[in-house]
Amino acid sequence: MAADETTIDRLNARAYAFPRHEQTFPTLTAHEIERMRRFGELRAYKHGEALFETGKPGPGMFVVLSGNVAVTLRDGLGNVTPVIDEGPGQFLAEVGQLSGRVALVDGHADGDVETLLIPPDKLRALLVAEADLGERIMRALILRRVSLIQGGAGGAGGAVLIGPASVGNMAQLQNFLARNGQPHHFLDPDTDKDAADLLERYSASRAELPLVVCPDGTVLRNPSENALAMALGMIGRHAHDKLYDVAVVGSGPAGLATAVYAASEGLSVAVFDSRAFGGQAGASARIENYLGFPTGISGQALAGRAFNQAQKFGAEMLIPVSVKSLDCSKASGAFALATECGHTLRAKSVVVASGARYRRPEIDNLEAYEGRGVWYWASPIEARLCANQDVVLVGGGNSAGQAAVFLSTHARKVYMIIRGGGLGASMSRYLIERIEATPNIELIFNAEVIGLEGAETLERVRWRSRLAPDQFTLDIRNLFLFVGADPATGWLEGCGVQVDRAGFVLTGVQGGEGTRPVPPLETTVPGVFAVGDVRSGSVKRVGGAIGEGAQVVAALHGFLVDEGSPSL
Repeated sequence: MAADETTIDRLNARAYAFPRHEQTFPTLTAHEIERMRRFGELRAYKHGEALFETGKPGPGMFVVLSGNVAVTLRDGLGNVTPVIDEGPGQFLAEVGQLSGRVALVDGHADGDVETLLIPPDKLRALLVAEADLGERIMRALILRRVSLIQGGAGGAGGAVLIGPASVGNMAQLQNFLARNGQPHHFLDPDTDKDAADLLERYSASRAELPLVVCPDGTVLRNPSENALAMALGMIGRHAHDKLYDVAVVGSGPAGLATAVYAASEGLSVAVFDSRAFGGQAGASARIENYLGFPTGISGQALAGRAFNQAQKFGAEMLIPVSVKSLDCSKASGAFALATECGHTLRAKSVVVASGARYRRPEIDNLEAYEGRGVWYWASPIEARLCANQDVVLVGGGNSAGQAAVFLSTHARKVYMIIRGGGLGASMSRYLIERIEATPNIELIFNAEVIGLEGAETLERVRWRSRLAPDQFTLDIRNLFLFVGADPATGWLEGCGVQVDRAGFVLTGVQGGEGTRPVPPLETTVPGVFAVGDVRSGSVKRVGGAIGEGAQVVAALHGFLVDEGSPSL
């Protein structure tokens, strides 16, 4: 039985809440559908049958040949929001279906429906083989994902985070979901009765907050990022039995560039990251000195485009998955990467793009306030927490400057504490000029933060001058630390990859007694390469990291040819 006209009108009217509607929900011509048939197979569904369900791996992209499919958004509290009704000539998918990730919405047949189902691998082949048509489809897939994340069509699906904004790991979990492009919303029990009732029903103590309600109804109490990722299906089926041409550890700009160029040239690629794609650059509010973006672009937007490109060409993105160790013995004929999940992945070559970890300065009680007023990045989530408040930001590099300018648009005042006597040696001139022109940024040179105070969350910051014994106290609830980073190379211990005195990976030097020329980006272990911030001597800039990610692919091809044919 087909949907009545009133229902369809209501669904389609709501769909127009999506920006750029015609590009988000295009209608294919009969000729275009005919060109797509060789990539898919016919599937029929009876009224009420599910084509895909929230939180379950999606089977690919559906092209509707006849009938209608009702798409709805569902959250863990049982709230269902109509999104759109897709009819003949339209297709159902978002960018996650390039790799068969879990569905973000439900799709049910409204009457009898006939479709053409194009699975993820064939969808990627379609995008490459049919360039013009592929461009339209790719644009629609990306716009749909963005709209769902931003609450398009008036809905708010995905995980529901319940608790006060400043409690526990609330901001950290929100940031984690946002960085990974996962729809979610936040309910404060102080202002939302349903949230208050739910906390009472589960007898949740403050230490168990936030509660997270997943789309399938599972309730988690103050979960870790990995526990939340598992519950949401972000860590899904991993092809651990497959031998990859390249394993890329780290998905910052360097790792993403490697993935895009290697996968586009036919290499099988697996990409690991312990938290989210984009690395430290992904947390940047605005990058203004990257080629081709004269008005600037956020780190998240830049990384998101590269992430989608990598999926388009077939790179397998294993995020969030941490690599614990690398076995370079090749006992099984390949490098072996052990993950924290207890699995091992094999690859013919490895690219170390693990970047660096946020440096933690020596400040009393620092660890106690991490995620409770101490932040190592400045996203819109943290900016909302410090609206109309005074904040302290420590650091004098470009990242610190970008964060200070961004926070100044939300905070009442930004105290910028710098250990040195100026900014000229560590920050780009355009940022210095912008900071000097911003009235609510106060620069404090030759100073350092020495202690933190507060009950459950940060309440006060103690700092001192480095030129005198004077100490000062500021009533501050949010402290931002941008004091550099240390190389994330602990997982390489014991595999023979040499590092310099600071722990950065050495490349382009002869290892052992071999006479084989060593490519500039190869480490002391043949077949293991390093790119980006983790590499000794690299230029710590987004542009430099992307350039090295592209450059290393030629060396990978050379190594794989020497080892044998790549597994295309």
